[in-house]
Amino acid sequence: MTDSFNVADLLEQSASRRPDSLAVAMPSGKRGAGREYEETTFKQLHQQSDQLAEGLRRIGVEPGMRIVLMVPYSTNFIRWVFALLKSGAVMVLVDPGMGRRNMIRCLQDIDPQGFVGISPAQAIRCLLRSRFPNARFNVTVGRRWFWGGMTQRQLSRQVVDDCESFRAKADDQAAVIFTTGSTGPAKGVSYLHGNFYQQVKQIQARYQIQEGDVDLPAFPLFGLFNGAMGVTSIIPAMDPSRPAEVDPREIIEPIQQWNVNQAFGSPALWDRVGLYCEENKVMLPSLRCVLSAGAPVPLRVLKRITSVIASDGEMFTPYGATEALPIASIGSSEVIEQTAALTEQGKGTCVGRRFDGIEWKVIRIRDDVIQRLDEIQELPVGEIGELIVQGPVVTASYVNLPEQTALHKISDGGRFWHRMGDVGYLDDEQRFWFCGRKSQRVVTGNQTLFTVPCEAVLNRHPRVYRSALVAVGSAASPRVAMIVELWPDKGCDGRAEQQELCEELLKLAQADPLTELVEQVLLHPSLPVDIRHNTKIFREKLATWAESRMVQGS
Repeated sequence: MTDSFNVADLLEQSASRRPDSLAVAMPSGKRGAGREYEETTFKQLHQQSDQLAEGLRRIGVEPGMRIVLMVPYSTNFIRWVFALLKSGAVMVLVDPGMGRRNMIRCLQDIDPQGFVGISPAQAIRCLLRSRFPNARFNVTVGRRWFWGGMTQRQLSRQVVDDCESFRAKADDQAAVIFTTGSTGPAKGVSYLHGNFYQQVKQIQARYQIQEGDVDLPAFPLFGLFNGAMGVTSIIPAMDPSRPAEVDPREIIEPIQQWNVNQAFGSPALWDRVGLYCEENKVMLPSLRCVLSAGAPVPLRVLKRITSVIASDGEMFTPYGATEALPIASIGSSEVIEQTAALTEQGKGTCVGRRFDGIEWKVIRIRDDVIQRLDEIQELPVGEIGELIVQGPVVTASYVNLPEQTALHKISDGGRFWHRMGDVGYLDDEQRFWFCGRKSQRVVTGNQTLFTVPCEAVLNRHPRVYRSALVAVGSAASPRVAMIVELWPDKGCDGRAEQQELCEELLKLAQADPLTELVEQVLLHPSLPVDIRHNTKIFREKLATWAESRMVQGS
C-alpha cells in the first residue's frame, strides 16, 4: 500500500522511467500541415514543476493554503497543477466561462491565500483587493504590471537538487473544483488527494491506458494526470469552454500528425468532428479510444466517430459529476447494438456499469435532507428514483457550504453517500439508465414527467435537433411545455409554417403516454446550454422564456 497518495509522485516515476519521452506538446504556430509545437519531456515537466513548487515554499506557501490557479489550458497549466500538488497547497480551479460576477463570488467565498495567474487575472485581483484580504502569495504568469509579488520566471530560477513532494494522506485536501452551476449555484467541491489518486488508477485500469499512449485531451480536467500515467498530452488549439464552436481541423490534424490513439472531448465537440469527417471522407485510424462526457452522447455521434477511428476502436461515455467521477461507463458498441433503440422509445439513456469500488442505489425521490442511510427507501429494478453513490472517487463535502453538504450527502456510519441529483433506474444487468436531473422533473397532479424519456418522443421527428421539457406557471398547478430547436437546415419559412409544425409536434406529443400532458410546443432558435460542455440544456432558463409565450387558456 502506498505511503503517499500524491499523484505528483506518479509523475516522478514517469520521469524516472521515460525521462526523454514527450510529456506535453502544445501548438505554437499557425494551423496547417507541419504546425510547430512546444515540446516538453517528462524529465523537463518533473523538473520544472519541482522548481515552481520549491519557489512557492520559499515565498511562504504552506501545505493546506488555498491558491487559485488562473492560467489558460496549456503546458504552463499542467506545470502548475503538479507544482501545487508537490507543494501541498490546495489548488482552486474555477471555470471562467461561468461569468465574471459568478467567478468573483465563488472565489470570494473560498477566501484564498493567493493567486497564480496570468497578467489580466492578477490585474482584476488587484482591483478587487478588498474581496480577497488574505491573498498574500501571488505569482504572475507572464509580465507583472503595477502589482508586487513574484513572477513565474523568477520562481523558475530556483536551483533544485531534490524537491520532495508533499507526503499526502488520502484525506488531505488537494483541490477545490467548482461545479458549472448548470442546475443551481456553482459550488466548490473539496477534492482529497485520495480522490485524485483513485481517479488516476480507476481510469487507467478501465480504459486500459498504457505508458507511451498519446492522448488529445480537449478539456483540462481530463488531461491533468496524463503525466502521472506516462501518457503524452497533445493540447489542441481551441477554447475549451466553447467545444461546440471548435474548428474540427484543430482536432483532426493533431490526431493525424501525432498518431494520437486516445482523445477526450464533449459530445458537442465530437458532433462537429464526426460531421466534418463524414462530409470530407476523413479517417482517423490511429484513434482507438475516444471518451466523451458531460451529457448523453447522441447516437449519430457514436456512429460517425466509430466509423472513422480504428476498426477495433471504441467510443466510451464515462458517467459522473464534479463531485463523483468516474462512476460508470458504457461503450459505443453496446449502445449501438443494445441500448439505443430503447433510448429512442423513451426508456432513458443507459450510462453503463459501475467502476470498481463504486456502490450505488436508486432510492425514492426526496427534495429534503437525508441525514442517515436508514432513512432511505431503496427502489426495485426498473423503478425510477434518484441515484446515490459511494466509493473512493466520491468527494466528501462542499467548501464553506454546510447546507449544501447536508443536502447532498448521506451518513452511513463511518462512510457517506453522495446524492447525484440524477434520476433513473437500474436494470437486470445492474446498468443505470439516466432519465434526467431531479431538479428538472415536472410534477403535475399525481404524475411525474422526466426530461430524457419525454424529450425522446419529439427528438424522433426528422426536423427536431433537440428538445426540452419544462414546467410553466405555479408549482402547485404547472403547465407542461416542450421547447424545440430545429436542425439548421430544416427551419421554418414564416409564421404559418412555424404554427403548423408546432401543432404537428403537439399532436405527436399528446399521442404518446409519456408526453400526453404536454399542453404546448414552442420553437426556440438555439437552446441555452452549459458553459463547460456546451451540451447540458438550461431548462430553468427555458421555463422563464416560455412563461411569456405560452398561449393563455390553451
